[in-house]
Amino acid sequence: MPSSPKTGELRIMPIRFTDEIHPGDSVAEKLIGALKLNRLKLKSGDIVVVKHKIISKAEGQFVALDGIRPSTESKNWAQKYKLDARIVELALAQSKRIVRRKNGVLITETKHGFVCANSGVDVSNVDGGERALLLPEDPDRSAAQIRRALKKQLKLDIPVIITDTFGRPWLEGLTEVAIGVAGMKAIHDFRGKRDPHGYPLRVSLEAVADELACAAGLVCGKLARTPACIIRGFRYQPGKGTAQDLIRSAATDLFR
Repeated sequence: MPSSPKTGELRIMPIRFTDEIHPGDSVAEKLIGALKLNRLKLKSGDIVVVKHKIISKAEGQFVALDGIRPSTESKNWAQKYKLDARIVELALAQSKRIVRRKNGVLITETKHGFVCANSGVDVSNVDGGERALLLPEDPDRSAAQIRRALKKQLKLDIPVIITDTFGRPWLEGLTEVAIGVAGMKAIHDFRGKRDPHGYPLRVSLEAVADELACAAGLVCGKLARTPACIIRGFRYQPGKGTAQDLIRSAATDLFR
């Protein structure tokens, strides 16, 4: 694809799955099968966006809740806000820093560097509450593996974005963010360019991977068995981009 960030009309095509994902499954093979069932074909220039949950399931990122022994601190916190102390304990174990803990909400920084609720630990759409699902061990690596498999099977070099649902400071509601990227730049850098009025841009970094993740969230519903989609028409910048590129360093983060 051309490296120009300009784009025209975009299409977002849901890829519905009919079967459950199990540990050891190939997400790429499942994607290819779902494409056939949905009568869809990938084209050069497409981007595939995948929700992290099927990645985590395929990678076996399950934790049995009955095997977790919560600390007294976790029990007290959970009892105060009517939470599951095992989830609290697991979220703390998966974190490297507690960012905020107030009114029953636990915001942590994961080992990946993501700031989110409960370290991304999830029990919805898993197995009814017996196990929790963790984030992928290395979402960028997972995205790269899917991209390589699609290239081998389909002879197409398709960028892959893996997403999760995060809340946002100061704003209500949840939205999708990119936690894994392969095959494209996660950020478009407009610094040094001039706007239509000739004003030089100094700090303009556009988080296109997150914007594409949000767009995908409009069709990848939580209850619709649609864990992936195709985005067509976006003129991405090819390259070795990763989701780690989106994480602001501590030195430039005004809120640490």
